[in-house]
Amino acid sequence: MINQFIVSPQWLFENLNNPQVVIVDCRFSLADAQLGKQQYHTNHIPGAYYLDLNQDLSSPVEEHGGRHPLPSTTKLAEKLSAIGVNFQKTLVVAYDDSRLAFASRLWWLLRYLGHEQVAVLDGGFDRWQKAGYAVTDVIPTAARGIFIPQLQADKLVDFTYVKNHKDSPDVVLVDSREGERYRGEREPIDKIAGHIPGAVNYPWQGVTDASGCILPQSEQSQRWQNIDSTQEILVYCGSGVTACVNLLSLAIAGIPTAKLYAGSWSDWISY
Repeated sequence: MINQFIVSPQWLFENLNNPQVVIVDCRFSLADAQLGKQQYHTNHIPGAYYLDLNQDLSSPVEEHGGRHPLPSTTKLAEKLSAIGVNFQKTLVVAYDDSRLAFASRLWWLLRYLGHEQVAVLDGGFDRWQKAGYAVTDVIPTAARGIFIPQLQADKLVDFTYVKNHKDSPDVVLVDSREGERYRGEREPIDKIAGHIPGAVNYPWQGVTDASGCILPQSEQSQRWQNIDSTQEILVYCGSGVTACVNLLSLAIAGIPTAKLYAGSWSDWISY
């Protein structure tokens, strides 16, 4: 393992048959909701299960809550049990091919459910293949684990909390979207352009290099040096997905207290 949050392709290859490791393919495309599952069925890391952003890592969209509301805790716990995850015992390794955008969502969700044994694959599926490791189209059979979540409510904030606390001198509100969307110059997804008043911009793509490999811990720490002494950091994006990449970065930098505004911009504008 590179650190407690990241594993290398080599480490994962050496642990493919480790009964204490469960691999989860999180590939997804916002432009084509079926693409990730199709890619998984074509080929994936041996032994990997698939969890879908829309079907498994989110709940149905409602008037409020944003485009990717958090999933039902009970249903997600059942799905994790069915792929062999034992609470606080199994190491879950999540990967995607989108610079950790979707793998980080699972990483954050597991920690929100109280399961600290979770890491992301550095460089994702692309780096795994480039390293020459095998892929397969064999779907693993259902497993049996016991996952009993212990919700960490302090990792999460909602619209009311953000509205009431964002202007406090002890709080920094971080917008994780790319600069154009933050500045309101372009808005390809949501009905309204712009950002929550007072938010500062830290685009989530800055956590990795162009190939999806995580930048060194020293660079993650440097990235947050202007706000690392803030009492409270609240992080959002468009719908609470890519914000998790920034939360991963903050954790690597040794700032584990940052919180997710899960509904994010798509929830904020619904009010």
